Amino acid sequence: MSITVSSVTPDFAAEIYDVDLAAPLADADFAAIASAFWQYAVLIFPEQNISQQQQLAFAERFGPIERERTLDPKATPSRFDGAFADISNLTAEGRIWAADSRQRMYKAGNKLWHTDSSFKKLPSLTSLLYASTTVPIGGHTEFADQRAAYDALGDGEKKQLEGLVAEHWIVTSRKRSGFSDFNQDEQRRLPPVPQMLVRTIPQSKRKSLFVASHAGRIFGMPDEEGRALIDRLIDHATQRQFVYTHRWRANELVMWDNRCTMHRGTDYDDLRWVRDMRRVTVSDIANTCDQAGVVHTA
Repeated sequence: MSITVSSVTPDFAAEIYDVDLAAPLADADFAAIASAFWQYAVLIFPEQNISQQQQLAFAERFGPIERERTLDPKATPSRFDGAFADISNLTAEGRIWAADSRQRMYKAGNKLWHTDSSFKKLPSLTSLLYASTTVPIGGHTEFADQRAAYDALGDGEKKQLEGLVAEHWIVTSRKRSGFSDFNQDEQRRLPPVPQMLVRTIPQSKRKSLFVASHAGRIFGMPDEEGRALIDRLIDHATQRQFVYTHRWRANELVMWDNRCTMHRGTDYDDLRWVRDMRRVTVSDIANTCDQAGVVHTA
C-alpha cells in the first residue's frame, strides 16, 4: 500500500498515513514522503512507535545529521548527546526541571518565532521532532510558511529585499527572552553568521523569506533600520493566514523545512506536567550566502 497524504492546506502542512517508520522504508515510499515534504514543508506522522535509532535512520535519509549541541554539556547536562536534542522539560536525571534551571531559562527563547540552526554557519535543512509524552493543556507548536509570506509581498518590497544579508546570532534571540548566561565555550563556538534574507528552495524553485528571532541586523543598513525591517517581516510572515498550529499527540513525529518555515512553542505548565520530546536535525548543504553565490564580507 502506498502512503496517504492528507493536506491541511493545498501547499502547507500535511499528515502522512499508511507508513510505519519503525520498519524499513521502501525507496518508493521515501520518494513519496520527500515529494510531499518539498510541497508542504511540514509533515505530521501520527501513531508512530519508533526508537531513537529508527528516528535517526529516517532522518539520515534526508542528509547528514547535526551533532553539535548549542549549550555546553558540562554546564547544562542533557539526557541525550550526539544526534539528539532534548525538547522536554526534564533534567539529565529525568526529573521535571526547577523554575530557575539553566535549561529552562535558555529554552524560553523557543517561544519566539525562530528557525532551527539559522545561527550556525551551516544552517539546517529539516528538524524531526518525536513526542512520546504530551501535556493535556497547551504545549502546541505553531508553524509559519515563509514561502507564502514572500509571495504575498508587493513587487516593490520584493525588490527591496533582493540580495540583502542578515546577521543571525543565538545571543540575539536569547537576550530577547531574558537569557544572556553564555559561557566562554558557547560564545567561541557560536559567533554571529551571515544568512540571506530571501532564499530559493531548490526542490520547488519557490522563493522564501529567511527571517527568525536569531536575526538581529542587516548588513549595509543602520542597525535600527535593519532591526525594524526584520521585525516587520516576522510580523508579516506570522499572520494567521500563513500559520498552522499543531496540537501534539503522543507517539507522533513532525518534521519541518527550516529553510522556509518559522516555528515557536506555546506555553504549558512545565513545572507540573512532563512533556517528553526528542529532536534530530539534518544539516543543509551550505551557508545560504554560498548557495546564492553571494560573497559576503561583514
